[in-house]
Amino acid sequence: MITTSETHSTSIVEAQSRSGVSWAAIFAGAAGAAALSLILVLLGIGLGFSAVSPWVGDGMSAKGLGISTIVWLALTQIIASGLGGYLAGRLRVKWASVHGDEVYFRDTAHGFLAWAVATLVTATLVVGSVSSIVAGGVQAGAQVAAGAAGGVTAAATAASGSQGSDPYGYFVDTLFRGDGTVTVNEDAAQVAVTRIMARALSNGGQLSGEDRQYLAQLVSQRTNLAPAQAEQRVDQVFAQARQAVDDAKKAAREAADAASKAAALSALWMFIALLCGAFFASLAATYGGRRRDAVVLVDDYVSAQVR
Repeated sequence: MITTSETHSTSIVEAQSRSGVSWAAIFAGAAGAAALSLILVLLGIGLGFSAVSPWVGDGMSAKGLGISTIVWLALTQIIASGLGGYLAGRLRVKWASVHGDEVYFRDTAHGFLAWAVATLVTATLVVGSVSSIVAGGVQAGAQVAAGAAGGVTAAATAASGSQGSDPYGYFVDTLFRGDGTVTVNEDAAQVAVTRIMARALSNGGQLSGEDRQYLAQLVSQRTNLAPAQAEQRVDQVFAQARQAVDDAKKAAREAADAASKAAALSALWMFIALLCGAFFASLAATYGGRRRDAVVLVDDYVSAQVR
């Protein structure tokens, strides 16, 4: 005959040998959290598109849209992770003969694991597109910053079609320069001036004395200005071109800095939102676990009433 003490000992041995992880409850909570997170993200995308406008001055501003996105992501993490943690705690098995502190730890771990599985599943589905967008933005910013020095000169040479197709055109032009009056036609003069300006702007923004004198001769020939006035116009126009290049560099640096700061802030707030999700998942799991332990089976309740 099996005594009560032997039955109690057997129950303790079984409780000690049983795993403390209810993977079925964890995966159920993770599935619920991932599904609800997807629904809330789609809802946020729809609300975001409805709030913005393609017309300047209409709709939500960029700053307001960024703040709203951060708040919505945080709420999405809190709500979805809370639901997943509650399901993981409520659906896990009841641990008999286990101390209350151990039950509290296991419930917290179940909520955290449910959040972790849901986050990994969501990251697997979303991280590809997100990383491509971020990488594309960083690469574009780097290209803009790297190509800012030659942005204006590239536009000018592209319009003339000379520098890109004939990289040695500048040196060829110098072969036919003379000390006398410049006798070139209008098209050849524009091509030559474009090559000289492009080379000077791409080489530190300094115009050599020979190039300056040659440009002054071309200007004097076509505008009937005095040589001194032609040189003054050359200096003035070249200074304007150099200022345009400097402005392009400055704008590119500012755009790159703004993109870098925006990416850093986005990553920081995403980190905070994920931490909030982990916390609320663990907290909701402990609450769900307590509700699970408070459940009284029908058979036990009937037996207690009969007695």
